[in-house]
This record gives sequence, structure tokens and C-alpha cells, in this order.
Amino acid sequence: MSTGPGADSAPVHKPDNHTRRGGGTFSSLGIRNYRLFFTGAIVSNTGTWMARITQDWLVLSLTGSAAAVGITTALQFLPMLLFGLYGGVIADRYPKRQLLLVSQAALGLCGVALAVLTLSGHVQVWHVYLIAFLLGMVTVVDNPARQSFVSEMVGPEQLRNAVSLNSANFQSARLVGPAVAGVLIAGVGSGWAFLLNGLSFAAPVVGLLLMRTGELHKVERVPRGKGQLREGLRYVAGRPDLVWPIVLVGFIGTFGFNFPIWLTAFADGVFHVGAGTYGFLNTLMAVGSLVGALAAARRGTTRLRMLVIAAGVFGVLEVVAALSPAFWLFALLLVPIGMIGLTVNVTANSAVQMATDPAMRGRVMSLYMMVFAGGTPIGAPLLGWVTDAYGARVGFATGGVISLVAAVVVGLVLARVGGLKVAVGWRRGHPQVRFVARERLTAAA
Repeated sequence: MSTGPGADSAPVHKPDNHTRRGGGTFSSLGIRNYRLFFTGAIVSNTGTWMARITQDWLVLSLTGSAAAVGITTALQFLPMLLFGLYGGVIADRYPKRQLLLVSQAALGLCGVALAVLTLSGHVQVWHVYLIAFLLGMVTVVDNPARQSFVSEMVGPEQLRNAVSLNSANFQSARLVGPAVAGVLIAGVGSGWAFLLNGLSFAAPVVGLLLMRTGELHKVERVPRGKGQLREGLRYVAGRPDLVWPIVLVGFIGTFGFNFPIWLTAFADGVFHVGAGTYGFLNTLMAVGSLVGALAAARRGTTRLRMLVIAAGVFGVLEVVAALSPAFWLFALLLVPIGMIGLTVNVTANSAVQMATDPAMRGRVMSLYMMVFAGGTPIGAPLLGWVTDAYGARVGFATGGVISLVAAVVVGLVLARVGGLKVAVGWRRGHPQVRFVARERLTAAA
């Protein structure tokens, strides 16, 4: 359901009276199928975060090279950049629950394979590279299927709440997973952390098997045919309310979300703190992201205006943090940066899903994820080079400036498409910037 492409358009989704009576931060958990999905995701997301930390540590231990860690990350995200759109075609063509059963089981097998190699003492760095690439290939199908399956579980009335809770779920695991991984690595070794990650995918598989298929919101599957990928691209290209939020998220995901590079550089080269404090900085960002996800779950509406404003604020906060003279100020700013960054992601995700025809949702969400996550192999090396060459402050500020400029440009484009103009004035002694209809602006002049 689309309500117009303007930056100040009507809400993409406004809950009806029934939804408001049953609303609240955790309202979508009242739906049994989604509750099973959410519970399984808690377990597997915790395992995923454990594996991410353990994988980086293992590669560093095997090679002594930070560049090798970067290669591993790039290999895991590269398939999304290369094949992401094809994953969306598959997600629209086949039942998403069955696809998720296969993809979640495959992710678990990858984790178990790496555990066996590590525990047996035969692991080599090329094994890690290969498994990282295979994980990325599975994610090509898993991501759009999982994103679009949410609407089949909860329906349009609870979609925004469910998307927000998914983000809260992921950020909660981000708080727990690395800590558990650290204990396991120090206590029993990396192999057992990989094994627990592989076994953790049994939880979402069991949840999917226990779902009542009769309670799912049925979506007509797209029959096999030629030109379905091009059809999806044409669909998005003809919808400004889809293409510009995706463009904005692409710039922010590619240039504004390179926190592993910047936090490492600030911890080591600017404030000269140890690994424990580096972990603390990541925790502060995760806390902010969790707060942002829970706040988004309480909101009942999604406006493109909110997306543009949040993206602009995100860029400003990154620039301010980059220029922070004191460690405590830098650390405190990571909380709102995490919160606003998560708001951008959730708002864009739910706006794009709600504005998309159900038969096209898999292809559209695959494009969304390809742009958002697939930019990492491009943005991370580029911003890493800027950080190495000109310093952590310049690198971090560059990401913030690009995010801010993208927000301003996309906001102006959406305003123009929606027949709006920017009006600058004063209200109660304070400057005010807002979008108004061109006719209103002309009349006022």
C-alpha cells in the first residue's frame, strides 16, 4: 500500500482501532507464529554474534594480519552484492517457510563444519574464507525470505512492530553473544564457540516446524517465468517512495556504518585504551541500538520525513563524535548514534515493505538488503584507507558528512516529487525548517 512519494506524505501505515487496542511495544508477540520465530531468532542471533567475534579472532590468530580479517568480512558480504537480486526472485517464487527451513539448516551446517575443522586442529585460513563465502551465499536467499516472511506471520497491522522487534532481538544478541564468545575462547577454545553457533540454528528450525501454516497470511507466489528480475527493478524504478529510501539507506550503509574500523582506530590510535574498553564502546552502541529498536516498536506510524530527518541527525552525530576532544564525550555519543542509526534502518525497512505489493516484496527486499549490506565490501576498504591515511577523526567525519549530504539530497528530491518545498521561518523565537505544499508557499508569499 503506497500513500505517496512525498517526504511529508501520509503515514505508510497507520494502525486501525483494533491494532491500537492490542498495541504496545511487544504487541506482535501475541501472534503465536511470530512468537516462535522470535524465540528461535534469539538463540540463533546470539550464536551468530558469537561466531562473528570468534571468526575474527581465529583469522587473526592464524595469520597475524588485520587485512586477512577484512578479507573474511568482504567474502561474507560479497555474495549479497553479486547475487542479492536473484535471492529476491527465489524468495518470491517459492514458499518462504520452506526456504527458511533449508537456509537456516545450511547456516547451522556451516557453523558445525568450521567447529569440526577447528576442534580437530586442521583449520587453515582458506577454510575460514571458504565457509565465510558459503555463509554469504546462503544469506543471499535467507535475507529476503526472512524479511518478507515477517508480513506473512503478522499481517500489515503489526508489520512495523514486528520489524522493530526483530531489530531489538538482533541488538540484544549483540550484547550477549560477544561476551559469551570471549569466555568460551579463553576457557575452552574457539572450536566450541563455533559448535554452539552451529547448534543454535536448531532453534529457528524447530520454531518454523511448529508454526500453524493455516494462520499465516497467504501471499500468491510468483510463477516461474522470464524477466522477473527486470520486472522487480522496473517496479522499484517507477516508485519514488521506494527507490529514494533505498538510495538513502545505501549511502548510509556503505559509508556511515563502518564502526568496526572507526571504533578500533579511536580506541587504539586516538584515546590509547585497551581491548576491554574497545568492547565497552561496542556495548554502548548496542545499548543505543536496542533502545532505538524498542522505541520504534512503540510507534504506530512510518513517515518518509522521519527517515530523512533521522538520517540527517545520524550524520551530524557522527561528525560531532569524530571531533570529540574527550573520551567520555565520544563514548556517550555512541549511544544516540546507535539509537538513531537503528531508527534509520527500521524506518526504511518498514516503509519499503508496507509500500510494496506482496507479490514483489521478496525482490524489493533483496534489493534493499543488497544495497544496505552489499555496500560493505566497497565502503569498508575505502573508509579504511581514509582512516589509515588521514586519521580516525577524518575517517569518521567523512562517513558522517556523506550520510548528512545523502539525507539532504534525498529529502529535497522526495519533496520535489511530492509537490513540496522547504519553508524556513521563525516560530516562538526559534528557527523552523519544514516541508509545505508549493501552493501554500506561493499563497503565503
